[in-house]
Amino acid sequence: MTYVFATTNKHKAAEAADIMSRASGGKTELLTLVDIGFTGDIDENGSTFAENAFIKAQAAYEFCRKHNLPYGVIADDSGLAVKALGGAPGIYSARYAASEAGTSGNSPDADNNALLLKNMEGKTDREAAFICAVCYIDDGRRIEVSGSCDGVLLTEAKGCDGFGYDPLFFMPSLGKTLAEISASEKNQVSHRSKAFRELCKKLG
Repeated sequence: MTYVFATTNKHKAAEAADIMSRASGGKTELLTLVDIGFTGDIDENGSTFAENAFIKAQAAYEFCRKHNLPYGVIADDSGLAVKALGGAPGIYSARYAASEAGTSGNSPDADNNALLLKNMEGKTDREAAFICAVCYIDDGRRIEVSGSCDGVLLTEAKGCDGFGYDPLFFMPSLGKTLAEISASEKNQVSHRSKAFRELCKKLG
């Protein structure tokens, strides 16, 4: 099956396509916004992951209908919620450093990680969770699911795989960070894998 995934992030698209292919037992192709020629900005002004996922899915769905593209649309919004920081960076995970600096747009992973480590200095409670909300829209359905995984934040990065906050996110159940495991291993335990596997169940 082919769907539109409302993202320009190729890492996320490849990860989600692999998860859905394994969960559905058949090849799933995810076209990004770049692939379908969507060039506009989507104002992610929701206050929750679920609200932002819907905003992105709705914008991409309307574009597809306008241009007669026969695809259902998937969008996700995900991020890191740190207990000691009151749930931050939360919905601002991808633009954590930029938001702190008062600028717009996403921030480089290195900047986000550096700011997180700075804000966690001296804190002993390092519990955190990755959260992923997914919204699917087609001509007759709107499906919303979510997934999460728990871990603790390290005081320094470990591992060279993954992206985002993966090098700082240690999962006790694995004894490793998400950046120290293979993509296939990550796609079995991550917040995104849980959410997208649940989506596959509901898509049937």
